[in-house]
Amino acid sequence: MQGEGQAIGGPSMESMAGRLLVATPALKDPNFDRTVVLLVAHEPGGALGVVLNRATEVAVADVLADWGGLARDPAVLFEGGPVQPDSAICLARIRNPMQRIKGFHQVSGAVGTLDLSVDPERLRESVSGIRVFAGYSGWGTGQLEEEIKEGSWFVLDALPGDAFVDRPEDLWAMVLRRQGGLMAAVAIFPPDATLN
Repeated sequence: MQGEGQAIGGPSMESMAGRLLVATPALKDPNFDRTVVLLVAHEPGGALGVVLNRATEVAVADVLADWGGLARDPAVLFEGGPVQPDSAICLARIRNPMQRIKGFHQVSGAVGTLDLSVDPERLRESVSGIRVFAGYSGWGTGQLEEEIKEGSWFVLDALPGDAFVDRPEDLWAMVLRRQGGLMAAVAIFPPDATLN
């Protein structure tokens, strides 16, 4: 299930940062059932990502008042994953990917992580939207590559708007459908095949 031309494992491993991990129906971990994870870091020592399609009901403004105005709809916290749920990771989409912005670390194109200690007022003109994630998804050395080999994840290209969709609950099926062919058929796979 690896991406085309992508080497898995070994010292010459190609980074998958900026790509999507889309849970396959074979993935049985309830933390990741039908999830879409954006990898924000992928190095020989492991990988880190955030789940894009698990919105909570907690408004960003209720937790990080100054950041609420930059949050895209739904302007709520997202469950980024099971690791350190009390920590926050902020994804941002900037208007000009060529512009250098203090506290912004590019992941892919106009999307990157944003340091929440920066004054959000100084970013209004540069940032077109943010998403804040409570916790993250993490993998140790070789762990993610093994899960991909086992068929737990599809590794797919991300579009700039994937992290900021208005209906995150539809993202899993949307990403699979746009792949076409057999992959699109997975989008209609029932959550519990034994009930079919």
